[in-house]
Amino acid sequence: MAGDERTNFIGGQWRGDAQGEVRAQLSPIDGSEIGPLTWSTRATARDAIEAARTAQKGWRKVSTWDRARAMRRIGDVIGSRREELARLLTLEQGKPYAEAYFEVGKSIDGFNLAADLVKYLEGTTIPTEDPTKRVMTFYQPRGVYAVVTPWNFPVNIPVEYIAPGLAAGNAIVWTPAPTTSLIAVALTRAIEEADLPPGIFNLVTGAGKEVGDEIVSNPGTDAVGFTGSALTGKIISQRAAGKPQLMELGGNGPVIILDDADLDRAAAATASGSFVNAGQVCSSSERILVHRRIYDAFAERMAEEARKVVLGDPRKPETTMGPLNNPAVAQKVSDHVADALDRGAQAMTGARRPEGALSPLYYEPTILTGVSRDAVINSEETFGPVAPLIAFDTDEEALEMAHDSRYGLVSSVFTQDINRAFHFVEEMPTGIVNINDTSNYWELHIPFGGVSGKDSGIGRVGGRYALAAMCDLKTATFTVR
Repeated sequence: MAGDERTNFIGGQWRGDAQGEVRAQLSPIDGSEIGPLTWSTRATARDAIEAARTAQKGWRKVSTWDRARAMRRIGDVIGSRREELARLLTLEQGKPYAEAYFEVGKSIDGFNLAADLVKYLEGTTIPTEDPTKRVMTFYQPRGVYAVVTPWNFPVNIPVEYIAPGLAAGNAIVWTPAPTTSLIAVALTRAIEEADLPPGIFNLVTGAGKEVGDEIVSNPGTDAVGFTGSALTGKIISQRAAGKPQLMELGGNGPVIILDDADLDRAAAATASGSFVNAGQVCSSSERILVHRRIYDAFAERMAEEARKVVLGDPRKPETTMGPLNNPAVAQKVSDHVADALDRGAQAMTGARRPEGALSPLYYEPTILTGVSRDAVINSEETFGPVAPLIAFDTDEEALEMAHDSRYGLVSSVFTQDINRAFHFVEEMPTGIVNINDTSNYWELHIPFGGVSGKDSGIGRVGGRYALAAMCDLKTATFTVR
């Protein structure tokens, strides 16, 4: 089919791509068709970049207060469409409606937060040795931001870049993940209704290896924001060499259950970290390290939590976990579980795709015990509803196991001893350490990102940290006498 379906938003206009292809977008829930989607070409991506470059020259001069008002208008429009957006998000991504409704709500908060914080993006004055000099610093927008985002949180993650980027005075060219591009179109229609200057915000749908590669590598974009896999992030980093990069790449974060933990609280929080969004979260409870003294008791509690999960059609109110989003991630989950079982693990629950499901993308909530440290699931990001339990005997052994990963994003530690808690906070190889809470805990204004030397990204999203990261810090010196 010719690519004339209008899912690209460029220079304030909806358009297709005559050289591209139109494909049917299918729901992971049951394989039904949602609607058509244009898979655009590099030429269309270049048009979006050109539109953004032209528009940003004026947008950067718009007053901070007016840009803040524009962000609030976007939040208001999303609020008026919250139920509609949540229904489409569930249909296209597969998460339960309650989770989708919550996610859309967080995107409203994201635009409102950017509106508030950009007013306090303050520079400094710096004392000097020379009494005739005055030195000041201030923030300026970088220019045109290329934004490439994943399918697991296809509303909230883009807003983490779009809201602070626009508020700071940048223009945006956004390429969403193909499997969740129709919700991106719907979000863009909400942004369109907020009446921004044409070209400030642009959407290009299509394959990452085409339009994504074009927007990150093209010299017409000045900086890159990306959330996704470590492998793709490394490729983007090379293709965007020389440009500022803000990246969140994923995790295999450990959850450590010490022998003095409140087991009921720890099990409930850890299970939530394993099963929310069917485990398709970069901060999920990917590997769970449990003190041997409480291992069996904790495993039983985890199994109880897994049995509470209602797997099924995410459009139904009783469902608490829907399908995985796509065949590739479903296959990876099956492969990781099979590898763990081959190496001696036992399945207390799940470890299979349910019979009679609406599509092959459903996977039962799974608790694995006796997991070997050399299992793939212990070192790679599974991205599914699987909780692998690994035993340890001492705090030092737990820390040594925690360091045994190429990722360094988020971890959790459960203990009632404040001294042990501080020790783990200081020694854990992750950018975020949550004490006595799920590894998924985060709020919009809190800095989110990994530690140096690991495969979890560059920089921090969240609140004023993202605003500062999406600007250049300029220094000015004045000779006054």
